[in-house]
Amino acid sequence: MSDNRLRTIRLALAFLAPLGFLGIASAQTPATPPESKPMPPGVPVQTAPATRRDIPILLRNIGTVQAFQSVLVRARVDGTLTKILFTEGQEVKVGDQLAEIDPRPYAATLAQGQAKKAADEAQLANARQDLARYTSLASSNFASRQQLDTQTAMVAQYQATIKGDEATIASARLNLDFTSITSPIDGRTGLRLVDPGNLIHATDVQGIVTITQIHPISMIFTLPQDNLPGIHAAMAKGKLKVEALTPDDKTELSVGELLTTDNTIDSTTGSIRLKAVFANSDDNLWPGQFINARLRLGTLANVLTVPSVAIQRGPNGLFVYLIKPDNSAAMQPVDVKQDDGTYAVVTKGLDDGVQVVTNGQSRLQTGTRVAATLAKV
Repeated sequence: MSDNRLRTIRLALAFLAPLGFLGIASAQTPATPPESKPMPPGVPVQTAPATRRDIPILLRNIGTVQAFQSVLVRARVDGTLTKILFTEGQEVKVGDQLAEIDPRPYAATLAQGQAKKAADEAQLANARQDLARYTSLASSNFASRQQLDTQTAMVAQYQATIKGDEATIASARLNLDFTSITSPIDGRTGLRLVDPGNLIHATDVQGIVTITQIHPISMIFTLPQDNLPGIHAAMAKGKLKVEALTPDDKTELSVGELLTTDNTIDSTTGSIRLKAVFANSDDNLWPGQFINARLRLGTLANVLTVPSVAIQRGPNGLFVYLIKPDNSAAMQPVDVKQDDGTYAVVTKGLDDGVQVVTNGQSRLQTGTRVAATLAKV
């Protein structure tokens, strides 16, 4: 073998020897196990326990505030409106003068009637004197019976005339009184509808001002007819409270009493109208105002409740998400007897103390892992 070939073989062996050693070493080194994936974090939710408490029995619907009394003040005689004696928005009492119509034409008519009565009374006095004379002469046969009867009829005629005069005077005095326009009720005046100087008539539709009684004030609301037996049963035990709240149910405006139910049920809607009355000393209620009405019929004692926000509505009815011991969520159908917007009374589907989700339901389904924190209720 030539020296060149021998040198080539030695160089090849020297190059391959480390590779073989590395192969043996790599074959003897154990493989590194794959890294395990961390568990995904639970969905953050807030929860509250199902607890027992006393809950008022409430019936609720939208109501409309109405003035306890409302009067459109109109003129009762024709004439020129000379004075307006109230301020718009003023509180007035029965008999307070509101306006004045020019009284002079009616005072003149009254004086004319009084003068005519005086003249007729003078004629009556003369006729009575003549009757006395004819009576005396007739007793001595110096006057005929016919003359006596005629004079008696004359006296009766003047008496009737005077009665007519008295009626005319009473009518004239009444018209004169009508020129002073007074308040027929206690209440608050609205905006003035006519200005002084205008000629107004008893037949005018517009009127002078509207007065509304707002102390007390009333509210009209409706409830389904199915509630009527329960309402009557509760009314038989005593006065029922009615709460007036803002449309968002966040602020209580006033608390009053149920006055009465209507005497008929609306056949088109199957509802009954109810009327409540409020003292309204703080003027929180105003005629025409829309409010939420809550009628208290009684109290449900020691019933199982959950926060109203825990109740969800699905295609198969109401349900809640409850938290299982392994921190997973589960959908649980429930039956709810009453929901007042704060607490829902659950009659079926839950046990005491179970944790239900009150916030974060939109990301849940049965089996979802959760990271729960206790909600402030």
